[in-house]
Amino acid sequence: MGFSRSEIISLVLASIVLGVLPLRDPVTGYERERVVCPGKSTVWGPGLESNFVVPARWFYIQATDTNGENFTYSPGDKAFRVSISPTGGGRARVWVQKLDRQDGTFLVRYKMFDSYDGLKIEVFSGDEPVADSPYLLPGRVYHENCYCPQQDHQKWEADMQCPSAFPQIERDLEIFPKINLNRVSKEAVDRFGTHHSLCHYTVKDNKIHRKCHGQHTGFKMFMDATLHSITRKVRIPDIEFFVNLGDWPLEKRQVKDGPLPILSWCGSEETRDIVMPTYDLTESTLETMGRVSLDMLSVQGNTGPRWVNKTEQALWRGRDSRRERLNLVDLGRKYPDLIDAALTNFFFFRDEEAKYGPKVQHISFFDFFKYKYQLNIDGTVAAYRLPYLLAGDSAVFKHESVYYEHFYSDLEPYVHYIPFRKDLTDLVPKIRWAKRNDDDARQIAENGREYARKNLLANSIFCYYERLFREYASRQVDQPQVREGMEEVPQPTETACRLCDRIDSKHDNRDEL
Repeated sequence: MGFSRSEIISLVLASIVLGVLPLRDPVTGYERERVVCPGKSTVWGPGLESNFVVPARWFYIQATDTNGENFTYSPGDKAFRVSISPTGGGRARVWVQKLDRQDGTFLVRYKMFDSYDGLKIEVFSGDEPVADSPYLLPGRVYHENCYCPQQDHQKWEADMQCPSAFPQIERDLEIFPKINLNRVSKEAVDRFGTHHSLCHYTVKDNKIHRKCHGQHTGFKMFMDATLHSITRKVRIPDIEFFVNLGDWPLEKRQVKDGPLPILSWCGSEETRDIVMPTYDLTESTLETMGRVSLDMLSVQGNTGPRWVNKTEQALWRGRDSRRERLNLVDLGRKYPDLIDAALTNFFFFRDEEAKYGPKVQHISFFDFFKYKYQLNIDGTVAAYRLPYLLAGDSAVFKHESVYYEHFYSDLEPYVHYIPFRKDLTDLVPKIRWAKRNDDDARQIAENGREYARKNLLANSIFCYYERLFREYASRQVDQPQVREGMEEVPQPTETACRLCDRIDSKHDNRDEL
């Protein structure tokens, strides 16, 4: 008995829905049991907004199949392609990278080398547009090096999706309800200007001035670059402050003894310094898709094998900047099935190289994520690699420490990381616990990853600095001054700002670039 044509069509459609018959992949043309559906996949993220100005913008693509189910593994690196062009036609000077996060999502990042009067972002799977593509960015779209500060800080904060509060800033500034700039400018130099390295900054009319003190002031380039980038984006209030260029926090006075408000890249429980995002994290933000290869976006596309295929050991590589790091090498030799630890350089304990060496070659940071467990252990101060470790796909074990970065107080033990004691005595039992409780360890890895990917990207870093400067400035009891001996630190020469419409003669006191 034969089937009618309508019955055959119904059977074929039912087979497709049930997954009995293969589907044609829109990218390769091959038949597969599960393929990306361009119309059901989704595209979202801040890089689809005109006023989200960061060194490298980004957005996301979620691959979804014909049944409306999200992929939780990679559908293939060529599942999507992206094109960016000016709204009015022609070609855009834009570098685009698509990073496969191996979980069914892609991170698309792009670096602009010019500003445009409107951009068009197109996302395709094969020749089919994905989701609501094309995405139009209307109005002026400014690139990173364009000096075009937003005059309204509230609008800028909204455009940058800044959080409503930064508790660490509130805690740091709580002990400085009033900041007497004349007192600070004299005492800071008297106390720290000879045996330490620090720079005295004044930002007035959005122009940067500084005078540095001490022998080793090369790290001023990091603060200069940070201030340049922020003042290109938003007008900050007039402000005068000191930045500690060294590793160790400086201000050890108790609150009752009148501590000075010193800005540092690292804080500690024993000092009163005001903590900023580290120079390492800030530079990787400023140089994303530039001079650095490791940043908070690139790490998301290089997370190694899936969890079940990772090597079930704890990995550590680094230099000899703390005794506990040498002790870790000893521990790894005693428990090689649990810990793979080695030193890449000897500087602080050169006389012990014979015992703890030989030093090993550096390995790519991305190769760290071939291992299930990552060890974050203090160096001279906090280990500045923690943001990148969290953003990967491994469970992070964090050393007990008096030192902290600007975000540590947000993290919870056994939620975002697994803690271990300063003397390492419980590290082996903690690793064994993780091996026995694989689901819990995996959940901790996922929690840490989601925290880092939400709170430590470029906009969060810029928001933190801007809020810190604004809150600090509100506590100044006298007017910031361009002090004797200060030099102006002009913006780098830039000619691609011809479209800026935010500056008028009242606000623009710069020399013409």
